[in-house]
Amino acid sequence: MDALLTALADPVRWRLVALLAERPRSVGVLARLVGARQPQTTKHLQTLERAGVVTSQRSGQRRVYALRPGPLRDLAAELGRFADSAARSDGPHATYARYGEGLSAERSAAREPGWADGRAFGFHRSLAARPDAVWRHLTEADLLARWWTPDDLRVSALVFEARPGGRIVHEYREAEDTDGSDPVAGYAEGVVEDVRPGERLAYRLRPRLPDGGPAFTAHVRLDLRPSGTGTELDVDFRVTDSAVGSADFVAGIEIGFGQSLDTLAAALTATAPRDGDTPTDTHTDTDTDTDTRSTP
Repeated sequence: MDALLTALADPVRWRLVALLAERPRSVGVLARLVGARQPQTTKHLQTLERAGVVTSQRSGQRRVYALRPGPLRDLAAELGRFADSAARSDGPHATYARYGEGLSAERSAAREPGWADGRAFGFHRSLAARPDAVWRHLTEADLLARWWTPDDLRVSALVFEARPGGRIVHEYREAEDTDGSDPVAGYAEGVVEDVRPGERLAYRLRPRLPDGGPAFTAHVRLDLRPSGTGTELDVDFRVTDSAVGSADFVAGIEIGFGQSLDTLAAALTATAPRDGDTPTDTHTDTDTDTDTRSTP
């Protein structure tokens, strides 16, 4: 496929393919139609032949070339798969487009400090775990690190001191930046305000702009209540102290925090005991390169 793409990338060779799609033609005719010298045209045709997209045979004093449709059909099928993947209504490209729409609107609105103050976002998830297990995922740094980022990011450092006045540090990077060689994608610091184990957690968090200044203050409250064998989780997210440069952050709150909660829900579902199983501890130790610290 690489050889085919390289061969087709040249405009003259692309024109030759188009001409051969109409009918087989001799080198002399093809040279005349593309406006090139015959030796140059021959070299282009040989490149196409090595890539498998054309074939040739001698007829008297002429060499006639013809198109081989198979490789082009294979390429078309591969491109079609790419297009179908990008067009999925529930895929990452759709999320990208949705974020882009919000980004444009928020940038237009961000004209002076405080522009987004009072903005509120609400989230609800029905979780397949009891409140005590959910609580641990909300307050223990090693468990938080497994879900507390959007889909395309990973937690690279996390401190969460689960007590009133406790410190929060949240650093994250691109999910594919596994060795930490790229710049930090995001950083925030905050403080825990309210801790009611298994019932309520509240904290303030201040994401940092690229210049190091605060983007805004996020006031986050998470309320848990038991429901059957699971937990109903409600999240209230409110914005104050918004800087002009925070538009990109505000535009991503609904999508990003929502994706994080979806990851939390999936993780709890994966560890939830099935009917007839013996309940297991959802807190398992695994190797990770994330710096996580939590203080009770």
